[in-house]
Amino acid sequence: MAATKPGKTETLAAFFDDGTYTALYTDGPVSAAYGCANGQSVYVVFQNGQPLDVNDIEKNIRVLTMAAQTGAPVVTFYNSNGACLEGGLALLNANSRLMAEIARISGVVPQIAVVVGTCAGSAAVQAAAADVCIMSEEGELFLNAPFNSEDKVEKAGGSAFAARAGVAAIVAKDAADAAAKAARIAGLMPSNNLAGPAVFDFAAPSSALNLAKYDPKAAAAALADADSVIELYGGYGKAVYTALATAGGTTVGIVATGAGSMNHHCAAKAARFIRLCDAYSIPVLTIVNTTGFVRSEGDDMAGGIRQAARLAGVYAEATTVKVAVLAGEAVGPVYTVFAASADWRVAVEGCTIAPLAPEAAVSVLYKDEIDASDNIQEATKAKAAEYREKVAGASAAVAGGAADAAVKPAEVRTAVVQALDMLASKRAVRLAKKHGNITL
Repeated sequence: MAATKPGKTETLAAFFDDGTYTALYTDGPVSAAYGCANGQSVYVVFQNGQPLDVNDIEKNIRVLTMAAQTGAPVVTFYNSNGACLEGGLALLNANSRLMAEIARISGVVPQIAVVVGTCAGSAAVQAAAADVCIMSEEGELFLNAPFNSEDKVEKAGGSAFAARAGVAAIVAKDAADAAAKAARIAGLMPSNNLAGPAVFDFAAPSSALNLAKYDPKAAAAALADADSVIELYGGYGKAVYTALATAGGTTVGIVATGAGSMNHHCAAKAARFIRLCDAYSIPVLTIVNTTGFVRSEGDDMAGGIRQAARLAGVYAEATTVKVAVLAGEAVGPVYTVFAASADWRVAVEGCTIAPLAPEAAVSVLYKDEIDASDNIQEATKAKAAEYREKVAGASAAVAGGAADAAVKPAEVRTAVVQALDMLASKRAVRLAKKHGNITL
């Protein structure tokens, strides 16, 4: 079976355009290369499965430094059965320098980790620190060997486990497939934090936003360019959908809430993804339609309130373009966290935007009238429907300053693309004025 696994040649052929690249170091436990992947200039570090010594780690550090100096992404293929223990403390120090370099250039150039073999201990921390971690089904990723664990979790260390833990953003069937997916991600990302967005040819999606059968994945596909969506972290925090895509030919990050309740994992997932987009000035498109945060004291204790606050802060302080589509329920804390700080808010006809759920609001506002009715349940329902239409609907949200535009479901994509273009132009002018590049 091992002989059938893609090796270095097959893996890099699947990663680099036309399979061509320039080798930077002679082969060994760690080798390096430079070339184009999906039209993007990229550095690659490749581990061949052998133990690593100090010189191997220094190679990795030098490539990361070169990538930052030249403003190009770096992709590291992890596959090593450990460290050469003869290196002693020198090896420990080298790993410390490598981790420091990964942290230093984080947010400067995109870093993509691709786990195609064993990735353990310090290497697991390094892979998890990348902007995006892709894992082959053949790979292993763990801090401590699963067989040494005090508790036992099924398939610990495997790709499915890493996806559920929120470490692996994408799972691929083998090394070649992982390499192809890494190339696609590298092509979508800007080359560095100062580069402008890449522009792609695009086609409109085949279907419009459907509020009657809302699904976050379908909603993202309805607003993005056709066949451009790449989901990230699909195995973790499943009530929030996160993906890279293009809209109008420009890369965007999509955060779409599910119709169900969100827990602390969902908030942490969305916050990390928005930070990634903000680091490289990728516009964030947020689609809001959820019943809210889970009603659970246990989840609050596990970090629900803390993570919701963190998400609200990350979204508010992000300086990249932010467009929120209020596609359904956006009530109370949900609106505050996901939409309040957006640069442009599009309310879709049929949505509900309110500080309190309509049923709860009318039970207070019209208590006497409802109590005097023959059927309290039906009276509450009727008043809530009236409240939704007149007070919490799309037009009311625009009039009250909670949204900037009200549109029909079929018109949402056009409104989003126009908003992204408008905001991107304004941001470019603002930055140019700040840095003295133009005079107005």
